[in-house]
Amino acid sequence: MRADKSTSSGTSGQGVVTPSRIAVAALAVLGLVFIFENTRQVKIRLIIPEVTMPLWLALLGVAVIGGVCGAYVFRRRK
Repeated sequence: MRADKSTSSGTSGQGVVTPSRIAVAALAVLGLVFIFENTRQVKIRLIIPEVTMPLWLALLGVAVIGGVCGAYVFRRRK
């Protein structure tokens, strides 16, 4: 894969594959492996009701919520 350094998007010559993007991708893969290795049913208390669901679904839901909150915070800083 070749990174074109003459992009018109104003990235000042940085390629598509950077060390920080590789680190984020590796952490995302490790997170997904962790989520899908934990498939047993668990009881989770959501404020008042108690819900039984697969642990992977609860972990994935929390990861998505965290990603949305993180994206919101970093978008607001610009």
